[in-house]
Amino acid sequence: MKKNILANDGIDAAGLARLNAAGCHVVTQSIPQNELIQYINAHEITALVVRSATKVRQDLIEACPGLKIIARGGVGMDNIDVAYAHKKGIRVINTPAASSQSVAELVFAHLFSAVRFLYQSNREMPLKGTQSFNELKKRYASGTELYGKTIGIIGFGRIGQAVAKKALGLGMHLAVYDPNINEVELEWSVAQNLLRYKVQTVQLENVWAASDVITFHVPGGEIIGHSELKQLKKGVVLINTARGGVINESALIEALDQGIVAHACLDVFENEPQPSEFLLRHPRIALSPHIGAATLEAQERIGQELAELLLQAYTNG
Repeated sequence: MKKNILANDGIDAAGLARLNAAGCHVVTQSIPQNELIQYINAHEITALVVRSATKVRQDLIEACPGLKIIARGGVGMDNIDVAYAHKKGIRVINTPAASSQSVAELVFAHLFSAVRFLYQSNREMPLKGTQSFNELKKRYASGTELYGKTIGIIGFGRIGQAVAKKALGLGMHLAVYDPNINEVELEWSVAQNLLRYKVQTVQLENVWAASDVITFHVPGGEIIGHSELKQLKKGVVLINTARGGVINESALIEALDQGIVAHACLDVFENEPQPSEFLLRHPRIALSPHIGAATLEAQERIGQELAELLLQAYTNG
């Protein structure tokens, strides 16, 4: 099999070097979606590497019989018709382990920003900081600590577990829901000391009722809408770094306006790359443009893991 690889959404230099050293021909040029089929066939591409931007749907899979491998740099594969690819004998791979720490750290970057009003004060200080400093100081003087609070974690895979470890380090309590897990013993090292902590999952209703903060780490699908929002503690903080649509956006705005939700922290959106202007302009939503795995360290790990998985796939043929 020819080792012609199109990394349409890019690949880290370390991964690229590994593939080149193994005799692969890797193209890192970004081909527009409407030209992908023609390019793949004309250049005999056997492996297509994507992130979240490129869509690999049934029409592309059907029209590219020479395509043997689809690789997703990252975790979620909602931009790939995985079942149809498997039906066509195409191997689909992803890199679930590479970005866990980066996403977990973004969760807490958003959370600290919310409970101390940093995202709000950062918007206002350039405009009002010289004329209304004392007014702003008073407005944002009612922040809260995370110590002793309960964090609800929906989905307890690698990312959810990375979040839990950081939360425990801050002295938070856990309320964890995962339909496929009853109990997990976390194990991690802090200052050369090995720590272990046993986590038992609870029912989803218990997470809604107990949590001061709820963060979502699921592959997609609506988890929380109008009825679920009514079950939450008043003043809860919601964080979504998973997939757009996990939190119903219209229901979220309503809950924010009613004071049920104190802050929402969103890295992902229903209509990417054109998120709702109502969300972007809402004064109590902290925003980032889908950057959960966008750290230099994560990109290097993703590139290296992709390279090894691609080479294994070519070897196993």
